Amino acid sequence: MTEPDFWDDQNAAQKVINESNNLKNYISSFEEIEERYEDMEVSYELVKEEKDQELFDELNEEMTTFLNDINDFELQLLLNEPYDANNAILELHPGAGGTESQDWASMLLRMYQRWAEDKGYKVETLDYLPGEEAGVKSVTLLIKGHNAYGYLKTEKGVHRLVRISPFDSSGRRHTSFVSCDVTPEMDDDVDIEIKPEEIKIDTYRASGAGGQHVNTTDSAVRITHIPTNTIVTCQNERSQIKNREAAMKMLKSKLYQLEIEKQQEELASIRGEQKEIGWGSQIRSYVFHPYSMVKDHRTNTEIGNTQAVMDGEIDPFIDAYLRLQIN
Repeated sequence: MTEPDFWDDQNAAQKVINESNNLKNYISSFEEIEERYEDMEVSYELVKEEKDQELFDELNEEMTTFLNDINDFELQLLLNEPYDANNAILELHPGAGGTESQDWASMLLRMYQRWAEDKGYKVETLDYLPGEEAGVKSVTLLIKGHNAYGYLKTEKGVHRLVRISPFDSSGRRHTSFVSCDVTPEMDDDVDIEIKPEEIKIDTYRASGAGGQHVNTTDSAVRITHIPTNTIVTCQNERSQIKNREAAMKMLKSKLYQLEIEKQQEELASIRGEQKEIGWGSQIRSYVFHPYSMVKDHRTNTEIGNTQAVMDGEIDPFIDAYLRLQIN
């Protein structure tokens, strides 16, 4: 960073600064943990000498917080796969079921927005297609922040809801499905070749909640990668050119993800493993009726407080799945 030509390439310089800041954060977090541990050692000796119940209760409370913080710090260090540190592109697509599944998609959208806000991440809506009556037909978010992809890659899969439908006048129980796809946002220097003849670009008028946020020109962009039938859309920017640039970046991310999954399938085949690769499998069930429970089928992690989960408290699921992959 002290080199005279450091700022010649601003994008490269920014990447170095971001990496430097992240490393500094790790070090300062470790030093803070070390200092707190030493303070607790002193408190422990004092409790032994004084036999003070109030001091003991305070130390006990501090220990609980300390262990949680150690757990969070350890998890951050475990996110060391390629692109774990990147921003995340998260897409939600309702399954069959019309309004019911579209409403479920909007509930998951709120859940991920709440989770991201709690983490201090920035959320941008790249594409949004509202449902006719309620909910969303599809939505794409860009979640910006260190390790956003590392955490959210655990959410890739089908999310199942069981509840009494507010849209059913007979009060019957309904099951709805929404698929969640997550890819890392790729840098411009990622070497993924996209030939002009392999893509089809369409422009259309952006949709939204109305008012000033709806474009009056055909600025929204849809790009189809013909060989893989991969489709990306972007309507976040006012400019068609900027939407096209963002959509191309999304397409690179998707094609990279497809290549990784292909490699995983080949490795599994060589090893003779029979495991499903991809996001087509049901990963989690959210049951609101006849009982309240959210269960992750990969780790068997269960949480009874469904409202807390829908308010964004999904870290226990993320934590359990990441540790399962490492173990």
